[in-house]
Amino acid sequence: LNGSGKSSLLRIMAGVDQDFVGETAVSPGYTIGYLEQEPQLDNSKTVRDIVEEGAQEIVDALREFDEINAKFAEPMSDDEMDALLDKQGALQDKLDHMQAWDLDSRLELAMDALRTPPGDTPISVLSGGERRRVALVRLLLKEPDILLLDEPTNHLDVEAIEWLEGTLKVWEGAILIVSHDRYFLDRVVNTIWEMSAVGIESYRGNYTAYVQQREDRWRQRLQAFADFKEYAVKEMDFIRRNIAGQRTQMAQGKLSRLAREVEAIRVGGLDALGKMQGQGWARAASELDLRRPASTVAELQQQLDALPQPTRPHTLSMRLHPSHRSGNIVLRAQNLQIGYAGHPPLFVSDDIQLNRLQTAALIGPNGTGKSTFLRTILQQMPPLQGEIWLGASLKLAYFAQAHEALNLDNSVLDEFLRHHPMLVSEARSYLARFLFRGDEVYNQVATLSGGERGRLALAILALEDGNFLLLDEPTNHLDIPSQETLQEALEAFDGTVLLVTHDRYLVDRLASQIWEVRNGRLRLYNGSYQEYLAQREAETAVLKAETAVVKSPEPDSGSNGTTLSKNAQRQRAEAIAAVEAQIVAAEARMESLSEALQAATQAQSFDKIQEISLEYAATETRLEQLMTSWEMLLDG
Repeated sequence: LNGSGKSSLLRIMAGVDQDFVGETAVSPGYTIGYLEQEPQLDNSKTVRDIVEEGAQEIVDALREFDEINAKFAEPMSDDEMDALLDKQGALQDKLDHMQAWDLDSRLELAMDALRTPPGDTPISVLSGGERRRVALVRLLLKEPDILLLDEPTNHLDVEAIEWLEGTLKVWEGAILIVSHDRYFLDRVVNTIWEMSAVGIESYRGNYTAYVQQREDRWRQRLQAFADFKEYAVKEMDFIRRNIAGQRTQMAQGKLSRLAREVEAIRVGGLDALGKMQGQGWARAASELDLRRPASTVAELQQQLDALPQPTRPHTLSMRLHPSHRSGNIVLRAQNLQIGYAGHPPLFVSDDIQLNRLQTAALIGPNGTGKSTFLRTILQQMPPLQGEIWLGASLKLAYFAQAHEALNLDNSVLDEFLRHHPMLVSEARSYLARFLFRGDEVYNQVATLSGGERGRLALAILALEDGNFLLLDEPTNHLDIPSQETLQEALEAFDGTVLLVTHDRYLVDRLASQIWEVRNGRLRLYNGSYQEYLAQREAETAVLKAETAVVKSPEPDSGSNGTTLSKNAQRQRAEAIAAVEAQIVAAEARMESLSEALQAATQAQSFDKIQEISLEYAATETRLEQLMTSWEMLLDG
């Protein structure tokens, strides 16, 4: 959860914060590298200057090597020449060992992969996101033994995140990451630490494994609480029957022990009970701020009766209900070019059609025009060319990435009431579902964190009753429980969604179409995100096979003019196998859809018939594309 102290823990481990209780220690000889959310960089330097700090030892050695080489042009004695040659040789050996000669290419590769500004750009003009990317490149080049990364995927597009994933997967040191990027956590980590007021609970595996284990442990907690209540009833019965009898000393001991157990659970739940049993009452009481336990049977019974059942941490609660049903065709575009008048188009688009109940994910690198496309759909700006048709009976609801619709001068309550007038008591009750509780509704919007502004914007969106949602980075700054709640609301939404996001986990769960903007073109892929990835992989394999063809400069008369190297033959065979696997999967999906369509027809479920028919047509189109690619590969 946001606010649980994750960033504070990283700052303590990095040695930045010293104001804490307890001790930290790093084994001798180990180095720590820390990426904070708002890196402090020297404004007098350039991007290249900062990045080179990550390889400062190599930079200094190269500079010394250049200085030595320059000295050879100066007059000197034979002894001085011999000494200089020895120094040059030793330094060259050191540079060889540090792999210094390809430093420029390594710097350029990392800067390009993480989309940093050009090397000569002054740090003083960079945005917060650009500063983070520069700081991340510098940190990775330092290659510390322990990496502490606070939200490393913030402000990165998907391609940059994938590069970072690949880098971290082969990292030879230890890594501790604070992140809300579920897809990233699935692909990089092998342990999850969940923080709460009681402490840190460890889970083995990636994010998906953590979710399953969390649910299992939640059921175990409920059972453990029920078992404790059953145990407490039996202990209380013994205490009542013996507190004034011959076994009074035993009863008094049971009362004292049970009272401490009840107090621990009252303050920190079953986890606190475990801590008290492991550490003893005195230490646990100090750490958890436990009060004096009950001393009488009546007082203990009162506390036992009031003991709350385990509850999950507070998360936002939302539902999305369209006010009415839209037409079957929600959006259609033809011959489309997106951009600003007087400038080249940001991209040209395939002809696209979005139907009711579909979810399209618009993806691509930063700066390619995705948010501009949304503003064009909202008729806030015209297309450069072509037309966009919006379907019948549409009610659009828009979530802006920067939350531009929020008035920063208002309080949370006043801003919400500006959009949705209602009784103050009703508004406060509703805002509590989005975690604005008590006096928090009077906080000024300008003082809110990014996550809090996101929750306020979602609270406003949820009452818009739109049947066509246009969402621009809706999970930015949201903690994982809030992301999960939004995802569940969108999965249950009885309408159409166009989603601009770098949240691959959300895309993977929701999308039925992928609209990819790349190299100045929007391409439409029918199917899920995994199907899109598979199709892209097949296309890449085809491209590699085609470029591996070796043309003979002067073919023999008996030759067809083209021969393949062994490597090219292998690549083409791999490409054919990849496409054939996709063809088999598409054919199996069409067979499954055909059976589902028959069942829906028999049940006269017309909405289901439409939904299945649309997916069947999309799968059929994709199968035709795959067959074309397969035939091209076979023709060689």
